[in-house]
Amino acid sequence: MNIMDFNVKKLAADAGTFLSRAVQFTEEKLGQAEKTELDAHLENLLSKAECTKIWTEKIMKQTEVLLQPNPNARIEEFVYEKLDRKAPSRINNPELLGQYMIDAGTEFGPGTAYGNALIKCGETQKRIGTADRELIQTSALNFLTPLRNFIEGDYKTIAKERKLLQNKRLDLDAAKTRLKKAKAAETRNSSEQELRITQSEFDRQAEITRLLLEGISSTHAHHLRCLNDFVEAQMTYYAQCYQYMLDLQKQLGSFPSNYLCNNNQTSGTPVPSVLSNVIGSSAMASTTSGLVINSPSNLNDLKESSGSRKARVLYDYDAANSTELSLLADEVITVFSVVGMDSDWLMGERGNQKGKVPITYLELLN
Repeated sequence: MNIMDFNVKKLAADAGTFLSRAVQFTEEKLGQAEKTELDAHLENLLSKAECTKIWTEKIMKQTEVLLQPNPNARIEEFVYEKLDRKAPSRINNPELLGQYMIDAGTEFGPGTAYGNALIKCGETQKRIGTADRELIQTSALNFLTPLRNFIEGDYKTIAKERKLLQNKRLDLDAAKTRLKKAKAAETRNSSEQELRITQSEFDRQAEITRLLLEGISSTHAHHLRCLNDFVEAQMTYYAQCYQYMLDLQKQLGSFPSNYLCNNNQTSGTPVPSVLSNVIGSSAMASTTSGLVINSPSNLNDLKESSGSRKARVLYDYDAANSTELSLLADEVITVFSVVGMDSDWLMGERGNQKGKVPITYLELLN
């Protein structure tokens, strides 16, 4: 019975406190009651904490989008995380592309230039996929997790203490209002006692909140270290990808001689000059999609001689200006070298038509 009476009294006191705070808050909004202002330093700390929380959430969410563009996959990972279970491993986009390339190359035939190149490209894509997976794991551990811990841990504690401070301020201002309205001596004595208590509780809570908020500077320092870890993880990832592609370029540019002619692959329309510009290697100027079409020794012999040779056109080519000759795939034209001409071009002749043609579109005939 005593316990029940105690609970009833506690509920009544809580209800009275809540009502008092609600009345004080409403009167402040209506301009009918005074409001105790926090000191400028505490206000600045509160503003800094709120700003940190907002931008940390934005950076965290966008980093998740960067590392995992698929929203469905992000939701699935979130659910598994909340269930404290490990998400099932799934093949990523580079790995899937790599597998398709390997399967296609196997079906076309590893002995063909195109099939062999597809297999090599596929293997490289799968290596990139593995590097991508390592980037996600490292970034999640060293960058995303600390940010999430701040949002779900430290900032929640700050928000809780900040709310408690707001309640203590309302209690203090409500006590000040009651003291002003008190007329009887006994009532004034009671109100003054209440004011001293609420002032003490407010000051204590303000100090607790201030100490927590001053920890935001340490949070920034910690997040800076995490940011450096994220940058290092990205640097490692891009360096790996660059090295993989560099190795792939070397492999595609040094096929054995039995891959140099592939008369069955003549339906594509590659753009060798674009590949050369992107890769930045002069060695690619005589390749198409990385596949060597003509033996360098044959081209050198032709350029050094004053004679002409027959050549089969591998791809359609539209002349860019009047000095060039348009080509049709599978036609045979006469080509010869002209002194002073760029090394990527030969002079082509078809009947009474003549003009420059790119050597990467030709297969010299014996």
